[in-house]
Formats: sequence, C-alpha cells, structure tokens
Amino acid sequence: MKTMPRVVLVVEDAEFCAATLEVLFGSMSNVKIVTASSAEQAWDLLRNPAEPIGAIVTDLHMPGMDGFELIDRVRADVNHATLPIMVITGSIEPDVPERLRRRGVDAVFAKPYSPALVRDKLEQLIDDFKPD
Repeated sequence: MKTMPRVVLVVEDAEFCAATLEVLFGSMSNVKIVTASSAEQAWDLLRNPAEPIGAIVTDLHMPGMDGFELIDRVRADVNHATLPIMVITGSIEPDVPERLRRRGVDAVFAKPYSPALVRDKLEQLIDDFKPD
C-alpha cells in the first residue's frame, strides 16, 4: 500500500533560504514540499490547500504579515491549531524563543543551523502529528 506524501509548507521570503530548505526537506522519504514566499501566501494555502498540510516551517521576519502573526492565525484556526510548526530564524532578540514557546511552536532553530538536526526534528514532528 502506497502511503500519502507528507506535505510540508515552507514559508520563506529569501529565495536562497527557501531553495536550501526545499533541497534539505526534499531529500526526506515520502515528503512533498510546498513553498510560500510570504506569510499571506502561506495563509491562503492553508485555508485552501490542494492537499492537507502536515507541518509548517517558517521564517519570522517577512514583509507584510510576519511569522508571529502567521503562527497566531494557525493556532487560532480550529482546522490547523495542532499543526506542527518549526521556526528557522536569523532573529537574535533574546525574547524570541519565549514568545514562540507561548505561541505553541514545536521547534526553533537559529540561522545558521545544522541541516541534519533540522531535518531530524522535522521528521519527528511529522511522524508524530495526528490530524484531528
């Protein structure tokens, strides 16, 4: 029996960073990557998905809606409230990890990050996720 691909939504406005994550996660078994170059585009994809999203990997600092607002919207939405969220950010502000923890973010990685650790954590999050 063929299993459905696990869909990961990568939200990153920097083209190089998005491409790097797409290659990193694309090497994972049975994972499909969908990218959004803004939080607004990601929110639209979440509200009208072509296929169910199994996890979100997002940056924080983007023009327009930032990653914090996207996370808040996801957590407030009954259809996506338990979706695994991983943040990969260049933010060095000391209060950021606590702000993300309070929002229910599952994992946070600072840039530069260990590709192996990020990939392993994402694998764990999507393996453990049980949609409501």
